[in-house]
Amino acid sequence: MTGQKIRLILFAMFAALPFITCTITEKKPVPVPSGFDWQGHRGCRGLLPENSLPAFLHALGYPGVQTLELDLAVSKDGQLIVSHEPWFNPAICRKPGGDSISKKEGERYLLYQMSAAEIREFDCGSMGHPKFPEQQPMPVYKPTFREVVEAVRTQYPDKKVRWNLEIKSQPDWDSIRTPPVRDFARLVVNTIRELGLADQVTVQSFDVRAVQEVHAAGPELQLALLVANPKGLQANLRALGFKPAIYSPYYLLVDRKLIHTCHAQGIRIVPWTVNSVPAMRRLIRLGVDGIITDYPNKIAEVSAK
Repeated sequence: MTGQKIRLILFAMFAALPFITCTITEKKPVPVPSGFDWQGHRGCRGLLPENSLPAFLHALGYPGVQTLELDLAVSKDGQLIVSHEPWFNPAICRKPGGDSISKKEGERYLLYQMSAAEIREFDCGSMGHPKFPEQQPMPVYKPTFREVVEAVRTQYPDKKVRWNLEIKSQPDWDSIRTPPVRDFARLVVNTIRELGLADQVTVQSFDVRAVQEVHAAGPELQLALLVANPKGLQANLRALGFKPAIYSPYYLLVDRKLIHTCHAQGIRIVPWTVNSVPAMRRLIRLGVDGIITDYPNKIAEVSAK
C-alpha cells in the first residue's frame, strides 16, 4: 500500500472523530494574532492551478499571505521542479499536443527521467481540478523553483516573502522517481543558498530521512516535520531524532494539548490543509502559529463579523 493510500485511510478515520463537530460549528469571528503565518498551499490550489506561476503570484495578492507552500521534485538535468508528484497526474495534466494521460501510464512520465525543457511541454492547468470546482482552468506548466523565485521577486520586489518547501520523497522512490534522498536534500540546500533564501525558508517533509538530511547539510535552515499519522508528537519526534522548528500535522490531529506541548518545547505548530473558515477560527482560538490553506481568499472572513 502506498503512503498516499495510507494517508487517505487515515483521513477517513479522522473525519469520524467527535471533535470535527466543533470544527464545523465554530462560527464566531476570531482576531488573528500579529505575525500569524498564513501559507498559500501550492500557491492557491482552490482558485488557480496548483504549483503554477499564476497561483503563487495570485496568492501573494492577499494581504495575509506571507508564505508560499510548494512541493519539489527533480528533473533529469538536476533542476528542482515544482510539482506535488514526481510524475504527471492524469487528473490535471495533458501531454504535449493536448492528449490526455491515462491512469495506467501516468507514472510512466517520471520527472526524474525528463529534462526541465521536456517537462515544460505538458499542460497541467487547462483541465481544472475535479476536487476544486472554484479553480479557474488555464494552461500552465510545472515551473522550476528558480523560475518561481524570480517571478515573485519581479512582481513583489518590496514584499518579504517566505517559502515553505516540501521535499517529496519516500524510500521506494529513491533513484527511480527521485534522486537518493541525501542527493535530493543537498540539491535543495544548495539551491536555497544560491538564491539567497536561507533566512526566508522552511524545508518540510513527511519523510523523516529528508528532514534529517537537510538538518545535516544545512544546519542554518528552519525545518518542519509534516505528519499524517496518529502516533503522537513524542513518537514522531523520536523518529526524527531532534526538535524541528515547526511541527506540521494534518489539522484534525490538532487539539489544545498538542499545541501546549509543542509550545512548551519551543516548537511552533502549523497545521495543513485548512480550507473552511470555521476550522481556521477554531485552530486560531486553540493557539496554532500558522495555517496552510488552498483558499487564501477566505482569510479575511476569519475575523469578520
